[in-house]
Amino acid sequence: QLQFVESGGGLVQPGGSLRLSCVASGFTLDRYTVGWFRQAPGKEREGVACISPFGSSTYYADSVKGQFTISRDNTKNTVYLQMNSLKPEDTAVYYCATRAFAAVRDLCINTRSSTANTYWGQGTQVTVSS
Repeated sequence: QLQFVESGGGLVQPGGSLRLSCVASGFTLDRYTVGWFRQAPGKEREGVACISPFGSSTYYADSVKGQFTISRDNTKNTVYLQMNSLKPEDTAVYYCATRAFAAVRDLCINTRSSTANTYWGQGTQVTVSS
């Protein structure tokens, strides 16, 4: 069964950095576009960064361009999200997800928490606060 497990979240001060990891099990990750999403309290889940199966193409939401970097290591079945210069507005639960046959931009822009045929991890909390 296809599963994701996210880790690396925590409490960080403004301006700090975190690296999130998303480990896949039950399938071979290199066939899938994968994205990182976040959901803040009272807000819809949004795509922040997505990456193609072999990492040749990426997409970033405008709100995180130049601040977040998505990468992957298919030998470890893992996708990463490096987050720098964190701000209080980056506080959210961060999820990784995939949807079969989704292109990079499509996955990030058109995926909602209720989108059919989307596989989600359980999420990891990121809190940016002094």
